[in-house]
Parts: sequence; structure tokens; C-alpha cells
Amino acid sequence: MTWVEAIVLGIVQGLTEFLPVSSSGHLRITSAIFFDRDAGASFTAVTQLGTEAAVLIYFAKDIWRITRTWLVGIRDKSVRSSLDYRMGWYVIVGSIPIGLFGFLFKDQIKTAGRNLWVVATTLIVFAFVLAFAEYWGRQTRTLENFRMKDGIVMGFAQAMALVPGVSRSGGTLTAGLLLNLTREAAARYSFLLAIPAVVMSGVFSLGDVFEPSAPGTSTPSVAQMIVATVIAFAIGYAAIAWLLRYVAHHTLYVFVLYRVALGTLVLALLLTGTISAT
Repeated sequence: MTWVEAIVLGIVQGLTEFLPVSSSGHLRITSAIFFDRDAGASFTAVTQLGTEAAVLIYFAKDIWRITRTWLVGIRDKSVRSSLDYRMGWYVIVGSIPIGLFGFLFKDQIKTAGRNLWVVATTLIVFAFVLAFAEYWGRQTRTLENFRMKDGIVMGFAQAMALVPGVSRSGGTLTAGLLLNLTREAAARYSFLLAIPAVVMSGVFSLGDVFEPSAPGTSTPSVAQMIVATVIAFAIGYAAIAWLLRYVAHHTLYVFVLYRVALGTLVLALLLTGTISAT
């Protein structure tokens, strides 16, 4: 991997991780168009540690309060009705689907799932699903009204993002809107829900990211991996604040249009032989 590649992919990861446009899909597309190769699923997983560190810092007070209340609630029944205690369980249970499917389909995620035909198609298809959710969702429910079934549904939606192009935040936001949550409520739970899955995925991928690459892929050095992750952290931190402000006052249709445009561009490049699907 070149330094330019590492820096560019770090920037892309930071910009797209929290937007409903698929950061893994963007890394795959960026690698194919500008560097004529694939940085790999492990590179994506490790750089996500940077953006997830941004979540941990940005929501540090919320995370500490939820964790402390959940631990107290294990032995003290009086706090079990609080939102913080319940949210602890919602995040734990909601994280199970992506952990299970990630383990069962880990080989396919690293190979067939990264085919650009798949990425482009899922970008377009799930754009229309997101548009339907934005149009149909009544957005009458806040986090105070959040229930376990909501956490489970959004957990399965997050698991779909194992396929590049779906988008983890896009899947959870879509599910949240279909459950009639407000965009801001869905986004906040989405941020919290991502923590266990992304951290565990990144940690487990640390050993793979420096392994010799197969033909058509690139391998970063330790220094390049660190720089890319730090860049993703810095940009991702700013993206969190922007997205929370944005979804509180705007629809998600701009992301729908962007996904369709990008997916169509990739399909055109594939059809003309400009880039390779693998």
C-alpha cells in the first residue's frame, strides 16, 4: 500500500462511516477506481476502530452512565425501569445478530461480498428502502419509547451491513424509521449499537490486515495503518456532530439520491470495463 492510498482511504472512512452511504462500500469503490486494487475487508475493519474511538469519546458521558446503571441494575431492582439500564440490554441483545452472522459468513464477507456488482446493486436497492422508510415512518417515538423489540429489529438491520454497500448506519436508520422512531433517536441508538460490533471486528482483524495480500489487494505497513486510523478518528469525530444536527432538521433523501448516483456510476464503469468487479 502506498502512503497516498492509506491517507485517502483514512479520509474516506472518516467521512462515510456514520452517513447512510456505506463506508465499506466507499473504501471498496475508492480502491478500485483510484488504485486499481482492493484494500481488503480487514483494512476496513481496523480503520473503523478510529471512527469508533470517536464515538466512545463523543458519547463518553452517555456510555459511562449507561454502563454504570446497567451494572448497578444487575443487583438492584430499583433501577431496572430506567432508560439507561434498559439501553444497556438493548445494545447487548442488538449486537448479537451481527456477531453471529459475521462469524458464520466471515469468508464470504471477505470474498464474494466485496464484488463491485454486489456493492453497486446494494447501494441502489437499499437507497430505495431508505427512501420508503423516510416517507412512511411517522417519527413519533423517542428513545424514551424504545423497547427490546426495537433493539432486536435494528440489530438485524445492522447485520445486513456485513455486505458492503448496505451501510450499517443506513440499515439501522431505515429500521428505526420503519419503527416510527425519530431520525435523531434512531441515529443515537445506531451509534451506541455499533460500539461492540465494530470494536470486536477491528480487534479480530488486526492480525489479518498485515498478512501478505492476495493478487489484486494491498497490504499496509503498521505506520500506514496507524495513520489511516488516526485520520478516520479525527474526521469521524466531526462527522458525528454534523450528522446528529443534520438528521434533527432534514430528511435523508439527499443520501438516497447520492447512493443511487454512486451505484449507477459504478455499474457504468463495470459495464464499460473501466474497473474490475474483483
